[in-house]
Amino acid sequence: MANPSDKASDGSREPVLDPVDRVCELCFGLFMALTFVGAVSATTDGPDAGRLMFYTALGCNLAWGLADAVMYLVRTLTERGRRLRLALAVRADPDAARGVRRLRDELDGVMRTLVTDAELEAVRARMAGLHELPSKPGLDARDWLAAAAVFAIVVLGTFPVALPFLVFEPEPALVVSRVLTLVMLFGCGLALGRHAGGGGWKSGLVMTVLGVALTAAIIALGG
Repeated sequence: MANPSDKASDGSREPVLDPVDRVCELCFGLFMALTFVGAVSATTDGPDAGRLMFYTALGCNLAWGLADAVMYLVRTLTERGRRLRLALAVRADPDAARGVRRLRDELDGVMRTLVTDAELEAVRARMAGLHELPSKPGLDARDWLAAAAVFAIVVLGTFPVALPFLVFEPEPALVVSRVLTLVMLFGCGLALGRHAGGGGWKSGLVMTVLGVALTAAIIALGG
């Protein structure tokens, strides 16, 4: 926590979004496109039905991708401001014990039992020795790049669902769309399972079933 700006001090470059964020955003885009294609296909027929479904789903995901990207920036700025306030408070407080308690209050769940006061004191001492801290939180180029990635991933989720309606007639397009969606959901689960160090295939199957059930629930609730 010696650097509240979240930049790596060893020169390494971390991805702008971690694997969980990327998979979750892609699933969000898939679910949004699925619900809009389902709603439009239930109320539309005729020669332009496929094109209408595609552009409706794309417009929906463009809008939600923008909203999700903006909220990513809001969340990032809020968390960075909270950490900056903590760093400033610890640096300004001459009471070392109180500084350690402030840091312990920031720990969640099992971390409270794994980190000792001596380790927290070492962190507090490093924070107290910081000379350059920004006066207020800000966003840098990587934050904007991450927000752009959020937007792009949500929009990308449109195409496996809606693109078949531009290529095929509505009935075969619906079959192709559903197959591609199942493949994408399985791939997302596989990626999450491997990232977590567990069984990738089992996670892929669970994500597929969960995605189908969640989409059905969203449609049933009027989404």
